[in-house]
Amino acid sequence: MRKGTIIPALALLSLCSLLTVAGSAADYPSRPLEIICPWTPGSSTDVSARIVAEVGSKYFGQPVVVVNKPGAAGAIAAADVISTKPDGYKALWGSHAFFAMTIRTQKVPFKADDLVPLANFLELRQGLVVRADSPFKTFDDFLANAKKRQGELKWSHSGRGLVLHLIPLIIFKKAGITTIDVPYKGTPEAFAALMGGHVDAGSFSYAAVVEQVKAGQLRFLMFYSDKRFKDQPNVPTSVELGYADATLPTFFGLYVHKDTPESIKKVLAGVAKKICEDPDFKNRIESLGEQPRYGGPEFLREAIKKQEELATPSLKELGLYVGK
Repeated sequence: MRKGTIIPALALLSLCSLLTVAGSAADYPSRPLEIICPWTPGSSTDVSARIVAEVGSKYFGQPVVVVNKPGAAGAIAAADVISTKPDGYKALWGSHAFFAMTIRTQKVPFKADDLVPLANFLELRQGLVVRADSPFKTFDDFLANAKKRQGELKWSHSGRGLVLHLIPLIIFKKAGITTIDVPYKGTPEAFAALMGGHVDAGSFSYAAVVEQVKAGQLRFLMFYSDKRFKDQPNVPTSVELGYADATLPTFFGLYVHKDTPESIKKVLAGVAKKICEDPDFKNRIESLGEQPRYGGPEFLREAIKKQEELATPSLKELGLYVGK
């Protein structure tokens, strides 16, 4: 090739590359979208992810499927999305608390900043639960017994470093009691431990136990909140009981690889907003006992920043903080 033709040839090659990328973005979507769920099938977060997928299939133009990759409190699922080509066909279904707290309690083999928020879909209601036959009718009953039996009461949760793990630790430390927390791979396993009498209490989202609560098999001793809920008006909040710092919210939404093309992010964001506005989505999330709550990327970025600021001192005090 003559020297004078090298530059035009390179320019043509670059143009072809750009056209190929643009073409792939223009053709998006051309295959199913995978929502990677960090929790086991049947868990409340798995169920909500499947609602998002089922409603989202109407607006995405392709099937939306849920793939469960539990373990390491969400880190395995996050690593899977980060290690995949950022073409908009894989998204993480996760909590903003994972980015604000969980990754501060373990060494993860990736940069969490490689995932960026796309949209929030709901806010979880969470609290401390006991069986109906438990001698603990109130949280004061639980505390009184725990003080007599320091280090003996057991409670289950679905993974260390999560809100459902951290909030009880904050409460129990302030109350001056020591307990045994028993982590499980997912909500179904933690739930089975509670129902089977292997633990004295459990830290759960409302959706995970709503049917058993309605059936009178379980009852909440408190909600980790600053306001009571109208369908559970007799259950006090952590703020009412004197634990104002135990009100960390949990928002659930979709996160994608930061290198996903902006045109594809825009498509996904539009689909997310349509899902959140869909009456079927709202009704089904509310029937789970959770609260639909739409928020865009800025909402989640601010929520992550705020929760990190609130939670970091407690993580350090509890000896759980390992840094960024």
